[in-house]
Amino acid sequence: METFQQLALDVLRLCGWLVLLLAVFVPLERFFKLHPQSVFRKTFRADLVYYFLGGILPKLFLVAPLTLLAAGLHRIEPFQFYSWAAALPSWIRLSAAMVVGEVGAYWGHRWSHQVPLLWRFHAIHHSSEELDWLVNSRAHPVDLVFTCLCGLVPMYVLGLAQPMGNALDLTPALVTVIGTFWGFFIHANIRWRFGPLEWLLSSPAFHHWHHTNDGPQVVNKNFAPMLPWVDKVFGTFYLPSQQWPVKYGTDTYVDPGLAVQLLQPLRQQEGEPTVARLP
Repeated sequence: METFQQLALDVLRLCGWLVLLLAVFVPLERFFKLHPQSVFRKTFRADLVYYFLGGILPKLFLVAPLTLLAAGLHRIEPFQFYSWAAALPSWIRLSAAMVVGEVGAYWGHRWSHQVPLLWRFHAIHHSSEELDWLVNSRAHPVDLVFTCLCGLVPMYVLGLAQPMGNALDLTPALVTVIGTFWGFFIHANIRWRFGPLEWLLSSPAFHHWHHTNDGPQVVNKNFAPMLPWVDKVFGTFYLPSQQWPVKYGTDTYVDPGLAVQLLQPLRQQEGEPTVARLP
């Protein structure tokens, strides 16, 4: 009974966030649109399903390993280290967690393009040929769990999230909420640029170039969710000052059916195109 109550609460929570996201991004995409396209584009309903799946399933798979990790680390690392981390001012710990989580998410995202098995799941996110805010939700649950772990585990290991083990800590929740909202923003169909600040904070233009299918010379760029300077550090930054991508999507075949998409990554199709490897 409690499980169904929790599920109902999760659905209500997601419905509330959905109303807020619609209220924010639909007007923005109407008045500052980059490409003319309908709100209810051809994959809108599938992405809406992904929105609810992504809001419920990953949490079920993340709670147990992260709780065990937080408790187990205190048996390995000196307790004084985590006491010191817990005593840091909240804003310092949150800022450090944002940077550490960003670097972890960058590499998780990059590996999802480099490792064929991971790419099978991540290709679903890149299969959309039209970008808007809801495309942020278009992701296989396995892909979401992997990327989240890559961002969260370093925070836990360094004592920036839940440093006292089982004590309640809002840092990982805040990092997740901020990152999720920014993910909707950078996928949005809006023509905003940040000028000289675009190397510091990701804009829609920065992430649209990550989704481009304009050719091998410009794919596999801009993996950082929020901080483009991380791509500068690791040599994957690409952002022309005036241009936008001509087309989006991937050459990897992704079945249009939602149910098939969820099962397709579990098997390799003969003759299926593979992702271009990074050096």
